[in-house]
Amino acid sequence: MRRFGWLTVFCLATALCGWQLAVGAEKRATSTDGDRLAELQRRFQSGLDAVCQKYELPGMTAAYSLPDGRVLAFASGVADKESGAKMTVDTRMPAGSIGKTFVAAMAVALEQDGKLSLDDKLEKWLGDEPWFGDLPNGADITLRHLLMHRAGVADHIYDPVWVGKAQEMIKNLDTDPDYYFKPAQLVEHILNREPLFPVGEGFKYTDTGYILAGMVIERAGEGTYYDQVSKRFLTPLELTLTEPADHRDIGNLAAGYLSPENPFGLPVKVAEDGELKYNPATEWTGGGLISNPQDLVRWAKAFYEGRALMQPYVAQIVATHPADQKKSSKYGLGTYVTQNALGTSYGHGGWSVGYLSHLAYFPSERVAIAFQVNTDVRDDMLGELMGLIQDVLKTVGTTDD
Repeated sequence: MRRFGWLTVFCLATALCGWQLAVGAEKRATSTDGDRLAELQRRFQSGLDAVCQKYELPGMTAAYSLPDGRVLAFASGVADKESGAKMTVDTRMPAGSIGKTFVAAMAVALEQDGKLSLDDKLEKWLGDEPWFGDLPNGADITLRHLLMHRAGVADHIYDPVWVGKAQEMIKNLDTDPDYYFKPAQLVEHILNREPLFPVGEGFKYTDTGYILAGMVIERAGEGTYYDQVSKRFLTPLELTLTEPADHRDIGNLAAGYLSPENPFGLPVKVAEDGELKYNPATEWTGGGLISNPQDLVRWAKAFYEGRALMQPYVAQIVATHPADQKKSSKYGLGTYVTQNALGTSYGHGGWSVGYLSHLAYFPSERVAIAFQVNTDVRDDMLGELMGLIQDVLKTVGTTDD
């Protein structure tokens, strides 16, 4: 499984190309600004088509949001190879771990409401669970540790026993396609182990940690995670192309393609006629959203510009651990913070079975960019996508919003 290849390559490529990017100072608007942006759209579409063809991708969608909030959307290739259905700018795909940005936002929202503290011990909220005594580091973990992947707990996704159960589930898709693993069934695969490190003294990316965070959010918010995130963010921000990934029948869904050698033994094509062949609800607060680049960039603009909540919070989201300060890519609350010659970018990558996604926000330019691809086989095209991002940032830097 190459769950982090998409994000890792992005961070490396950004660092390599960052020196080329000129951070544009604000300039007086000219009559050519509109022409520049129109030409940028043409170059971006042409570049997207070229990447899709070179890497033999089924299809891609992309969007970028300008400093003034305007969103430009793009599509290339096909949403379904067998039917030949074209990819459209509104085609949707699972967004994978980009959903963690919403989980962190939800936790901060509940803290602002006075319903929890990010520094609450996990025991306060989950201590009555029958398995809690077997959770590594359980007595010392806080919600903040979970959101920063610094709790010292493992990831069920890499547990051979869970992989075996997932493979067994997949064998039964014909008779029970809606089955999914409940949160407690995922947590049981990290219990009774030695901690990976003392709480707060290391970093280990773990979906299971975010499953635990989701349990806390549901208890503190007194409602399901999906109800809370919909009421707090999806509906008010009019993210109409985004919805919970808790069902198989999804409107305007691209077919997803994966390798025949995928570790779960899933079919190469994991969606047909707008329906996933498996229930995505297992992912839950490890990601758990269906979306589209247009919504993703709108979300990034609102979230990282401080408009998703009433009280200030962005500094808290992008604050990283002091031990990581020399790293080019580090983790805040549900957010990768990448630093290079350009400055700083915030965002997240997303892997889902048969799909790849990426979201980045550049605070210096106040520009957000997102991509989605309907295959998880090729994650080596990011270097060339960096060229498209570079072009957007340089062009926007020479215009006045």
